[in-house]
Amino acid sequence: MKVKVYSTPTCPWCVKIKDFLKEKKVEFEDINVAENQEAAKEMTEKSGQMGVPVIDINGKIIVGFDQAAIEEELKKE
Repeated sequence: MKVKVYSTPTCPWCVKIKDFLKEKKVEFEDINVAENQEAAKEMTEKSGQMGVPVIDINGKIIVGFDQAAIEEELKKE
């Protein structure tokens, strides 16, 4: 399973999603879009918007901390 979290250091929902994934023992790549302009562009292309967090689970894009959608995608693996 490949999980990416596009986030910024000042976003409280980004912290919540990362804590949630750690709690579930899901490995993920944390991508700081505040520092990485290429990653910010990639995130915008994938999600169609600039807001964070954006979660990419095996290519399925989830915008925001939508716990039900995240759990549903994690079950598929």
